Amino acid sequence: MVFNSLSFLTFFALFLAVHHLPFSWKVKKFNLLIASYLFYAAWNPPFVLLLIGAAIVDYRLSHWLGRAEAPATRRAILILSLTVNLGLLGYFKYGAFLLENFTRLAGLAGVHYRPPEMSIVLPLGISFYTFETISYLIDVYRRRIKPWDSFLDYSLFLTFFPHLVAGPIVRADDFLPQCVEERRPTRRQFGWGLTLIVLGLFEKMVLADVLTAPYADRVFDAVGSATSFDAWIGTLAFSCQIYFDFAGYSTCAIGVAYCLGFVLKENFHFPYAAAGFSDFWSRWHISLSSWLRDYLYIPLGGNRRGPGRTYFNLMLTMLLGGMWHGASWRFLAWGAMHGFYLVVERLIRGDRKPAPGPRPFAAQAPLMLATFVLVCLTWVPFRATSFADALHVIRLMVGAASGPTARQIALWQAAIVLAVTTGVLATHWTLRDVRLEDAFRRLPWWAWSALLAAMTICLLLTSGNDRAFIYFQF
Repeated sequence: MVFNSLSFLTFFALFLAVHHLPFSWKVKKFNLLIASYLFYAAWNPPFVLLLIGAAIVDYRLSHWLGRAEAPATRRAILILSLTVNLGLLGYFKYGAFLLENFTRLAGLAGVHYRPPEMSIVLPLGISFYTFETISYLIDVYRRRIKPWDSFLDYSLFLTFFPHLVAGPIVRADDFLPQCVEERRPTRRQFGWGLTLIVLGLFEKMVLADVLTAPYADRVFDAVGSATSFDAWIGTLAFSCQIYFDFAGYSTCAIGVAYCLGFVLKENFHFPYAAAGFSDFWSRWHISLSSWLRDYLYIPLGGNRRGPGRTYFNLMLTMLLGGMWHGASWRFLAWGAMHGFYLVVERLIRGDRKPAPGPRPFAAQAPLMLATFVLVCLTWVPFRATSFADALHVIRLMVGAASGPTARQIALWQAAIVLAVTTGVLATHWTLRDVRLEDAFRRLPWWAWSALLAAMTICLLLTSGNDRAFIYFQF
């Protein structure tokens, strides 16, 4: 069940009606938990048991950890939790990848090993809810939060259906306090939630699926026939597609949560207006980048142990961030490129911090454009179907390889991609220091209504194309 489907809209409308009936708050939370399990079961029912098991195990371990006083016991409990959670994630997400590469290494050593075929189905959203429960246990271990008393609340935190399968990655100390008293959305919250749902669906179904995805697919699914022109247009198309696809999901998730009275934090803040790569990662997939910072980069030592260790920590964090996305050398390359960018930026900037407050646009624009172009290069291995294809596309883009003379992308198709790209950059650069809600609130009511009506009409005209969200595979 995906947000851009009639089945979800029907499910959500029925659940909203039930949620606003005069039940007690405990009953409403229980109904919300059941709805979340049903939402997840619509994809693969057996894996609901895995989700329930994760909630039971980590809830019990957190209380055991909260009662323990001896440092050795506390470390042992935390290690046990990490072993269980990362072990399950490793088996489902990386088992086949590790076995395949072990077989290749054995072959290079002259050992001909033929492993049994592994048919592993990746549970939807396992990367997201695993990181959520790990952060909860680590926070309990650090005594930042106390073990939560209500198992119902903890289960709801882990399985809350708006963010369950593709984020944002929610922190326990942000979500669990919202479970204490009944959440009733105000008229303003409900209206803003519906606005976000329409906006998110428009980003996904129109801007991603119709205006950019076909041109990215045309190039990356036939790399051998691509020219340098095709490579650039296909890469720009995918750069826009993945933003609209993933930001569209996060926007819908936050909007659905608002309609239920819950608040989820912003996950994207005009990332293609970033002036540098530290700035980019403060704007792109904020819930993941902040998780990697707080639970990996800083515990590794951050920038507190000298320049060499800082560069190592940056690179390792981004490599693991790349592998979080999937079991493939392409994702490792994507993480390595971002790690390299961050290291180079750190070498140039040193320990100097950016000046506080907004800077003149003329001073920012060249750096924002350079950042966008370099980020586009990183999307090539992310989208390509093989490592060799990714290298070929990048070589085409930088003029180190030649392709056929006949273009795959017609000029009118390239014009669409360039128009969308220009629109994205103009919007992000204009609103880079503004909250999305504030930008909408500045509009007169008639302009806001006309914009929503136009997006709704576009959605109705493009309905029926239920292309899955890209981040469902992670």
